[in-house]
This record gives sequence, C-alpha cells and structure tokens, in this order.
Amino acid sequence: MSTVGVIVEYNPLHNGHLYHLQQSKKITRAENVVAVMSGNFLQRGEPALADKWARTEMALRSGCDLVLELPVAYSSQPAQWFAYGAVSVLDASGVVDSLCFGSESGELESLLELASLLTEEPEAFTPLLAERLKAGQPYPSAFTSAAEAYLRERGMAEHAYSLSQPNHTLGLHYLIALRKLGSTIKPFTLRREKSGYGQTDITDAKIASATALRKLLLGQSGSLDQLAAYVPASTLDILRRETVAGRAPIHWESFSRPLFHELHRQTAAGLAEFAEVSEGLEHRIRGIMTELPEYSVAALLQSLKTKRYTHTKLQRTLLRVLLGHRKELLTSERLAAGVDYVRVLGFTERGQRLLRDMRRNAKVPVVSSAAKHNSPYLAMEAQATGVYSLAFRDAKPSDALRDFTLSPLRL
Repeated sequence: MSTVGVIVEYNPLHNGHLYHLQQSKKITRAENVVAVMSGNFLQRGEPALADKWARTEMALRSGCDLVLELPVAYSSQPAQWFAYGAVSVLDASGVVDSLCFGSESGELESLLELASLLTEEPEAFTPLLAERLKAGQPYPSAFTSAAEAYLRERGMAEHAYSLSQPNHTLGLHYLIALRKLGSTIKPFTLRREKSGYGQTDITDAKIASATALRKLLLGQSGSLDQLAAYVPASTLDILRRETVAGRAPIHWESFSRPLFHELHRQTAAGLAEFAEVSEGLEHRIRGIMTELPEYSVAALLQSLKTKRYTHTKLQRTLLRVLLGHRKELLTSERLAAGVDYVRVLGFTERGQRLLRDMRRNAKVPVVSSAAKHNSPYLAMEAQATGVYSLAFRDAKPSDALRDFTLSPLRL
C-alpha cells in the first residue's frame, strides 16, 4: 500500500487542510495518509486551540488514516528543527513513501536544487549565516537572508524567490531534512490556494487560514458558528464538544498565572538557563516584569518585542519558561539525533493495517502510551500535557495524566 505523509498542526483543521489532504492523495497516487501532528504546543510558540486528541479526531474524520505525534521538543521550534523532527518521525515510521507539503508556488524543482546546495551548509554559506545571527536576527530570517546572499554570489538570484515566503522556507527545510536523514521518502508540493500562511483576514467564502479563524473565534464577538463556512462539519462538532467540556478554546492567556509564577520565581541567571533565552533577553524580561499594568501575556509580549526579538521568538521563549525546557534538553546535537520513538495518537480501520506494518518496519519503538517507553522527549511531552491541562475550565489532577491514561483514538 502506498502512503503519503503530511506534516500538520490542524489548529483547527479547516477546508484548506481538507483540500490539501485530498490533493496529496491524488498527486502521489497514495492509498493511505499518515499525518505527523504537533501536540499541545505549536511551532509559533503557541498553545493549540484544542488538545492533541481532539485535533487527532479532526484529522481522522477528514481523511487521515494514522496520526503520529511530533514531540514538543520539535513542535515548538523554528523551521529548521520543526521540519527535521517531523521528517524524522515520517522516516522512522517505515511505512511512508512520499511527503506532500503546501507551498506558495507549487513548484518543487528550485527548492530541490536549493536543498542540494544547502544541505551541508557549504563553507561559503556558514559565515553569511553567522554574521546575521551575530547581528541579532532570529534564525529563520537569518537563514533566509544568508541563503539569498549565497545565491546572489553564485549568480542564482532567480532562485531567491523561493525563500521569500514562509511555506517555501519550511518546504526547503523538509527537503534538507530528507537529505540529511538519507530518507527514501519522495517529496511533492501543492500550491497553497486562496489563503496565505498566517493571513489574518478572510478573503474567500470557504477558505481561510487557521490564523484568521483563531482571530475570528477569539475576538470579542467571536463564536463557533462564525467558523461554520470555513471548516468541515466534523471539526465544528468536535470544537463544540470540547468547548462545552471546558477544554477549548485554549490560548496564551489561559496560562497567564503559571507563566508569571515562574517568571517571578526566576532570577535573571535562572532565566538564562532556559532554551531560547539569549543575548541578554533574561535582563529585559526581568526589567519589564515590574512595569506591566496587569498580568497579561499579550502585554508582556508587546513590551518585550523589538526588531531583534520578534513576537514568535518571544512566544517560543516564554513557552520554554512555562514548560521548564532548559538549554541542555534541546541542544543541536540532541535534536540532530532525531526521534527515538514514534507515538501513535489515533488511527482508522485502514490505519490499523498501517500500524501493523509500522510495528514490523519502524526504525524506532512504536509507542501508544507514555507509560510504556522511557525517553527524555516523551517525558517532556507528558510534562507539557500536564501544564496544558491547567487551562481546562474544570481542570482535575487526572487531566494532567492523559498521556498515561488515554489510548490512541480509533475510528
């Protein structure tokens, strides 16, 4: 059985995602779809709107056959490590033949050429990147700028357009990861239609970005009914159920008290030990804390933001503090080793057959419960679930143990 892999967050799953799933199967001629999905905390350093089990159900009801978890060690990283971790999961599963990702152009060849050039970070590229990082640019923009300069120096400026848009950059990192892992997975790309990545306004009758939908839902007059035209009926039903249960919608302000508790508890030296805290950011955080008019994560982010410290960078930083992720847990060497297990979040009947194949062919242990495998990354995941559960309206201590007590969802 041929199987295509997709890398997703589904925050929430919307009609554009449904189109991507349908077209991914079509262009790859795959019979099955395996999704690698971020858990409860996402690539921009944000909490998911609904937890990973609710979003797994969205995926299975919309055409995915098997949902695997992207560990939090990778899911809340910049593009380089987010992509590497996700591709590592697909490759380690042993059942995925192809990968299909969205891009602004839908054109793969130039990205493949760039990936070939940049896989080993050529000698001439390294100082260009180091120069920009030293100047305080966040890694994504530093990488893009350095790559564009590298291409211009080699008379290949026509390829630089590929790096000017976020889906191209993320897609490039998927391709680099495939090469670094020596994976046999074949890449494909689809052109993103009608709504751009991170687009905050809605310009189509049926397609809107997840960012725009979250903005609509979390606004002062937001309601789930306003999402109806832009998401599958199953997504809306799941969001309604989770909202009634007090498990959605979750957002950064849901974690205001535990975050500020930790920020007050830490000295500047203590903050400096957390991943993402660099270049004196610990002193800026400590200085601004006493100036805030209220305990608001949004106000803190706005006060901290500078040209050097982008909103996304700061969200990831605060997330590391919230989750207790210290630098030694997330070194480049540890991340480059890839995943040491594959976690199953859910499957359909067709996915169950894939799961049997995966248990035979996977390169690493296949895990259904956090209680059945010992891994630093899985321990981090279980801790993150415990923190996430604090945002539930009627949170109970047992909610913090869902990684240990919930079995994979079966449809």
